[in-house]
Amino acid sequence: MTTLIDDNRSDGREQRFIAQVRQALGVSAATADQRRASLFDQRNRPAGEALLQAARNRSPAQREVLLTLLQERAQPLNLKIHPQPGYGAAAAAIGRLVTGKAPEWGTAKSVVAWDHERVRRLDLPQVLAPEGVPVAFAPGRDADEAARAAFRRQVTGAFVGVTTADWCVADTATLAMKTRPGQARSVSLVPSIHVAVVAIDQLLADLRELYAHLKWNPDEKSEGLTNCLSLISGPSKTADIELVMVHGAHGPRELHLFVVKDSSSQD
Repeated sequence: MTTLIDDNRSDGREQRFIAQVRQALGVSAATADQRRASLFDQRNRPAGEALLQAARNRSPAQREVLLTLLQERAQPLNLKIHPQPGYGAAAAAIGRLVTGKAPEWGTAKSVVAWDHERVRRLDLPQVLAPEGVPVAFAPGRDADEAARAAFRRQVTGAFVGVTTADWCVADTATLAMKTRPGQARSVSLVPSIHVAVVAIDQLLADLRELYAHLKWNPDEKSEGLTNCLSLISGPSKTADIELVMVHGAHGPRELHLFVVKDSSSQD
């Protein structure tokens, strides 16, 4: 397993490498930008924007239909869906999950988490304090190497990693997760149990809607693709040996998705 804590350090190495490639090819930066823009066809823009509009205008009842679809598609993938009325209920449920699970290695329990608004709203340090379970948050963009090294040690020792996601595709039960400062890939890859928290309005019908958002959503376009976009459907699994399904071979053995129905509620 490759453990990459954070690929978003702005030390200029990536830009220097790209500049060297351009120089070797005899291509100016302006020409490279023009060629890059020409790679993306604009003819499908109306269809893509129609998909965006349909997703934005979904009624609460339609979002419940997507949640039901997500639950159906998640079952054969061994992805556990936990609908919750609000963030408070989600936090309490995650607390019970952490309390009720045993670490795969050793006896000490610890949790690592993304530094993201949805995860912070759970207030997991306070929820887990009575159980004596520490929670460490991923370092941000300005963290020094000592902080990053400390977090790497915390990740390898943790048995639960808590993240959110950018989107969740109901039809394939797939989490779409971008890597950013404070949102290290290792949190979803290294601990034995991955816990993700999303709001119900982050549910998309299918991959066509996801691709439409990534290409045509103004917010997504302004950010662009980050260094890594992970698509996760269920826990890690393999049947390489005698076609026997094994979970946790190359990543978490469990994936629990908490869907918050009312993002404004703490209940």
